[in-house]
Amino acid sequence: MFTPVRRRVRTAALALSAAAALVLGSTAASGASATPSPAPAPAPAPVKQGPTSVAYVEVNNNSMLNVGKYTLADGGGNAFDVAVIFAANINYDTGTKKAYLHFNENVQRVLDNAVTQIRPLQQQGIKVLLSVLGNHQGAGFANFPSQQAASAFAKELSDAVAKYGLDGVDFDDEYAEYGTNGTAQPNDSSFVHLVTALRANMPDKIISLYNIGPAASRLSYGGVDVSDKFDYAWNPYYGTWQVPGIALPKAQLSPAAVEIGRTSRSTVADLARRTVDEGYGVYLTYNLDGGDRTADVSAFTRELYGSEAVRTP
Repeated sequence: MFTPVRRRVRTAALALSAAAALVLGSTAASGASATPSPAPAPAPAPVKQGPTSVAYVEVNNNSMLNVGKYTLADGGGNAFDVAVIFAANINYDTGTKKAYLHFNENVQRVLDNAVTQIRPLQQQGIKVLLSVLGNHQGAGFANFPSQQAASAFAKELSDAVAKYGLDGVDFDDEYAEYGTNGTAQPNDSSFVHLVTALRANMPDKIISLYNIGPAASRLSYGGVDVSDKFDYAWNPYYGTWQVPGIALPKAQLSPAAVEIGRTSRSTVADLARRTVDEGYGVYLTYNLDGGDRTADVSAFTRELYGSEAVRTP
């Protein structure tokens, strides 16, 4: 069995009322111009050979610090290389008719407490990304009305990355509900303009693609293809193998996707083994929680890295 679309706690998108969302969204946008808080240089992590492993964390319910608790029994390297904060939102202001970046109270708490919630991971050598997701308001990555509007949202994203000392942005084009609030349907230019502007704003940061939704199928426009502006792309369907339809090298793709605690350990191991056998460089996991998931994590670390995982409480 597989989960056809991520089974998520929907409060990531619906935690606040529309009025509160506007207030917090404005606060996030205006605060983004504050003095940046760059991430500290990480201490050298133990060398680990094998694919990049990714962990999405539902911060409405779980701590980002769980990602750093798992290391390899052999060599001590991190079990996870990338931690993704799930999730910020692209919201829509019906007054100004503009999309804006919004953080619910749980995401905002993680960002405001970056010193204790994000920096420890970065000091271990783990990259921390901010996932951005639709919020049922009609705003999405694929329906900006102009290049200027797409560039304005790209600046909100890059300003947030700078302000909170993050390592990049993850795009997830779900739950936008294009057309709601009188918004437009997806067009071919929006995501290309958005990604182009974001890459120009943060040339040395990570941009990743959760390969789903209208944006994921609109990577080329007017002779410009933004595929090579992504660092990673991954399969969005847990418990399955599906190569993302983007022109990136195998080293930057995760055809495997698993949900920790829901995808069977045998499937987790099979997908990890296939990742190595077929030469892919990324392995995606979702919903790492605060329980002892050593057995679930070891199911893929044995295949990817030749080592059991160890959990530090």
